[in-house]
Amino acid sequence: MKTETASLGIFENRIDIGNPKNIGDVSYNIDTQEYIISGAGSNVWLVRDECQYLYTSIQGDFIVRAHMKFKSKGIDPHRKIGWMVRNNLSDNSPEVHASIHGGDGLTALQYRRIDGGDTEQIVESVDKLPDVVQLERRGNDYYMSTANFGEPFVTTKLENVPLKNEAFVGLFVCSHNEDVIETAVFSNVRIIKPVDPNFEPYRDYIGSVMETMNVETGKRKVLFTSAHSLQAPNWVNDDKKLVYNSNGYLYSYSFETGISKQINTGFAVNNNNDHIFSFDEKLLGISHHNQDDNGTSSIYIMNPKGDSFPRKITHDGVGASYLHGISPDNKTIIYTANRKGKYDIYGSHIETREEFQLTDTKDLDDGSEYSPDGKYIYFNSNRTGNMQLWRMRADGSNPIQLTFDTNYKDWFPHISPDGKWIAFISFPPTIAFGDHPFYQHCTLRLMPTDLSEKPKIIAYLYGGQGTINVPSWSKDSKHIAFVTNTD
Repeated sequence: MKTETASLGIFENRIDIGNPKNIGDVSYNIDTQEYIISGAGSNVWLVRDECQYLYTSIQGDFIVRAHMKFKSKGIDPHRKIGWMVRNNLSDNSPEVHASIHGGDGLTALQYRRIDGGDTEQIVESVDKLPDVVQLERRGNDYYMSTANFGEPFVTTKLENVPLKNEAFVGLFVCSHNEDVIETAVFSNVRIIKPVDPNFEPYRDYIGSVMETMNVETGKRKVLFTSAHSLQAPNWVNDDKKLVYNSNGYLYSYSFETGISKQINTGFAVNNNNDHIFSFDEKLLGISHHNQDDNGTSSIYIMNPKGDSFPRKITHDGVGASYLHGISPDNKTIIYTANRKGKYDIYGSHIETREEFQLTDTKDLDDGSEYSPDGKYIYFNSNRTGNMQLWRMRADGSNPIQLTFDTNYKDWFPHISPDGKWIAFISFPPTIAFGDHPFYQHCTLRLMPTDLSEKPKIIAYLYGGQGTINVPSWSKDSKHIAFVTNTD
């Protein structure tokens, strides 16, 4: 294991705020992408602060999030860890911090409005000693969201604290005892610049972060970032590569080299994020905006090696088609299609191009995917009001509702290769009916296919459209790949 103590990861510097009696320290593990911060200090409270502070500079609105915990039981029950935003690095700076107390688990959004002013607080009374903390700034308002990993966020709002537009943002550790040094571990650390509230969807884009995650532990890893809009990663080639979409093209990322290469899709250079590999990876299905059919999304099958032109499956003039699944025997594709003035799930025989209808509802059925044994098709539908997960037999019969959420809108069920798990994305309930937009506070959730357990959260993220539209499980059924967003 390589540990790089000289690097501070995504942060630019560290400092002992207030010159505490004992000096703190920071180390960053480049393999696990974890930060270990040691800090002393008498307190972060009243008119001045003492703590170890790992920070970066940021302008305007932001979202910061991390999993965090003390490394040991510690000494003082009032020791603190959390996120902090400050005007400057003096000990009496105006600031806002989302704080967890190590003893009684008190969680509070604390703030100092003016230089040398008293610290005030809003106590969050639901979570005790949460291990996931998010702090968001929108103008002069701040939102602290906390959770015990796997549970929904509880959010506390602080209004009208006018810190500087250009501020310092970072993680802090305070021992609350000048003779003691406390140590905490911070993982899944993210600093996010959200989209401008006035952006126009499908015209204005922000950057992307390609991530993988161990679904058993919740540990995430950033593979690379891009200023481009990256979408919909597939994990392929015995888990050696990821394939993803960007600006109409498909790219293959190598875990070994860290290099992405463009896949030759011939004339199909206006592909959307609905691309699918067959279970044996001998076929690659793409959804390309066909210029011979007024730019309508049409479905093609091609050799994943890119050494032959894509072969068109859907017919011109029938309406838009968005690919979502290939049967395990490589004979059938299933997709969301605009037919008869609405969107339902259809299928086509790959050889004959004969189309058949699988669902028929007044609203939207989408995200269809075969189970590994080919017996079932999983999909999402808002036929009962809210977007929920469903399952039906491969011939479209016996549809069964799987989720019954009121606080989420569930999309894109993906079945693990061992057939035991469903990973899916849940949007906030405020999004429009039938929509799955970009740049939202979302969660990735997991539930067993035998429905023996309720869904649990495995990731809190800023993303949405393009995050996990296509199957993205690793072969060992332990990891998934997905895209998050930041400007």
